[in-house]
Amino acid sequence: MEATIRISEIFGPTIQGEGALIGQPTIFVRTGGCDYRCRWCDTLHAVDSAYRREWRAMSAENIMEEIERLSSGHPTMVTLSGGNPAIQPLGSLITLGHERGYRFALETQGSIAKDWFADLDVLTLSPKPPSSGHKTDWDAFTACLAAAKDGPQTALKIVVFDDADYAYARDVQARYPALAFYLQPGNHKTEGSADLPGLNARLTWLADKVTNDNMNAQVLPQLHVMLWGNKRGV
Repeated sequence: MEATIRISEIFGPTIQGEGALIGQPTIFVRTGGCDYRCRWCDTLHAVDSAYRREWRAMSAENIMEEIERLSSGHPTMVTLSGGNPAIQPLGSLITLGHERGYRFALETQGSIAKDWFADLDVLTLSPKPPSSGHKTDWDAFTACLAAAKDGPQTALKIVVFDDADYAYARDVQARYPALAFYLQPGNHKTEGSADLPGLNARLTWLADKVTNDNMNAQVLPQLHVMLWGNKRGV
């Protein structure tokens, strides 16, 4: 029997709000469940087991039917997110979607490696900085890179809240200097309306840090937060 995939929500088309695909149209497939519990998590509905009754067990075919409905049958980018989507058996979905002309991007913290990473079109590894409350397992992270092989376009993305996070980001880039590197200010208010002045102040602070240090990184806003605040499903 084909393994089912736990889905928190499927929505779009919208635009990608961060990382290597910022501003690009996409359908989001957000899986349920995560092996982390970051202090500032902005998707607890896809992480906390308290929400598990809201998650649906879906087959790859059922998920593709919903993707095709939302995209009106026009192949587009599909973003696999979570929680940690690496927990889920997504290989069959990626294969099925590719057969129908869709492309797949995935974002994960790099704690669980899967062989189907090599079948992705875009892989964003987003290790969590000290403000998250987690410590990075670099062996597991390197295993994720090894699993991807030369298949997807691979990039690093780190959210930065403070000086300790920034120092962590510099260490990550030193470990993996060949990868495209994206930094963005962390969203410190994850419910209700967004604190745009606060986010802009942190964005300016981060841009100043990167330029003063001549750091080889791209500084990005969280575009979806700027446009829609903390609203779900956009």
